[in-house]
Amino acid sequence: MKIYLESNFGELNFRGTNERGQSIQLSGNKEAVGPMESVLMALAGCSAIDVEMILKKMRQDCKDIKVEVEATRADAVPAVFTKIHMNFVIIGDVKPEKVQQAVEMSLTQYCSVAKMLEKSVEITWKAEVEDHRWNEEM
Repeated sequence: MKIYLESNFGELNFRGTNERGQSIQLSGNKEAVGPMESVLMALAGCSAIDVEMILKKMRQDCKDIKVEVEATRADAVPAVFTKIHMNFVIIGDVKPEKVQQAVEMSLTQYCSVAKMLEKSVEITWKAEVEDHRWNEEM
């Protein structure tokens, strides 16, 4: 894996491009996503991809996944994350216990970003289901 970062997009603005030519804008002056925000986005994206794949294998009809991530940073330099809380909202005809299992599996076994972060950051989570139409007696 390889990326290229270039800074010709204004003061404290950078474009990161991967080997496939896809890019994101990063900024140190709030004109674009900040590097630490991008870490949280990577965590949410990595886990959401896992959760969607796991739910599909469980034959759950997941229509949409939303993840809200809130983090606390140290009051010192470097201002590393000290706590991260993730709130997953799964929309579709899915069983809540399957959602709980999928999120747990993602964050403890499969999500590479979570596995890197967990060594130095407390990661907590909750998951809920919206618009579910399943029968509890099944």
